[in-house]
Amino acid sequence: MNKTLKSSAIALTLTMASMIANANDTMSFVSWGGSTQEAQQEAWAIPFSAISNIKVIQDGPTDYGKLKAMVESGNVQWDLVDVEADFAYRAAAEGLLEPLDFSIIDTTDIDPRFVSDYGIGSFYFSFVLAYNKNSLSSEPSSWEALFDLDTYPGKRALYKWPSPGVLEMALIADGVEPENLYPLDLDRAFAKLDTIKDNIIWWGGGAQSQQLLASGEASMGMFWNGRIFSLQEDGLPVGVNWKENLVMSDFLVIPKGAKNKDAAMKFLAYSTSAQGQADFASLTAYSPINKKSEELIDSGLNAYLPTSYTSDQVSLDYQYWAKNGQEISARWNTWLLK
Repeated sequence: MNKTLKSSAIALTLTMASMIANANDTMSFVSWGGSTQEAQQEAWAIPFSAISNIKVIQDGPTDYGKLKAMVESGNVQWDLVDVEADFAYRAAAEGLLEPLDFSIIDTTDIDPRFVSDYGIGSFYFSFVLAYNKNSLSSEPSSWEALFDLDTYPGKRALYKWPSPGVLEMALIADGVEPENLYPLDLDRAFAKLDTIKDNIIWWGGGAQSQQLLASGEASMGMFWNGRIFSLQEDGLPVGVNWKENLVMSDFLVIPKGAKNKDAAMKFLAYSTSAQGQADFASLTAYSPINKKSEELIDSGLNAYLPTSYTSDQVSLDYQYWAKNGQEISARWNTWLLK
């Protein structure tokens, strides 16, 4: 455990007194794997277990079909799950989640964009425009540049899933003001993407996106800010532009019928506390959803955090996607095959 996390555990010992459980209590935590889940384990699970005596068993990756099947069969093996925000709203509407207990989870200092009755943000990140400095003669300054193949040649790396982000980016690049994004003009968004479709390389995970940019196979693209931070930390020639960075969040949810619901509530409370969020941000450069976390984070990290660029942020509409995401997904998949 590093110095920051030791401080976290010590600071929260008193406030977590009510969380003391039997030594044999366990719960499962499900996330997406890779470096993100490793950070969640280090920042949240290890200190939480030390304080509460509740053992947190890591599982994953998150699978929406599996979560739904568990709930509908009444055999729920997962207790707390990291999901995308739009899925959290859709799953709540479908009766797949437990309502949260706000007598345990303190939301006083949590950014209201990331609070609902059935899920709370685990962290938030931004889709940013990033580029390989060795592949371009000038630095792009807006999403519009991503569609300008003459001035900025090379392949474009884009997220291959129709979750909130890519369509909004295309519309902004085409001149739509952020406040007028919703409901999405799908015809216009797909027409804009058509203009670069032959030059798109799709990525499905963070490691793949990093490889595309670091190698120069893609000269620029749309990336999770934490992945770009990691490349910059490694000294790679990667630049980033934060103009109109697109805010997305993961949410922590408890499946309906979770066997260790009470333990999951306590772990969720720890994860979203000021210290828990600060520790996770320090490991990943993803932003805390707790407003009190900023004062606990080394100021040297600020240049890499979305919280430093709030005036340039565009918040994606998770509830719109929860209602319309499946229909958009069908059209997206048809478009990909053309």
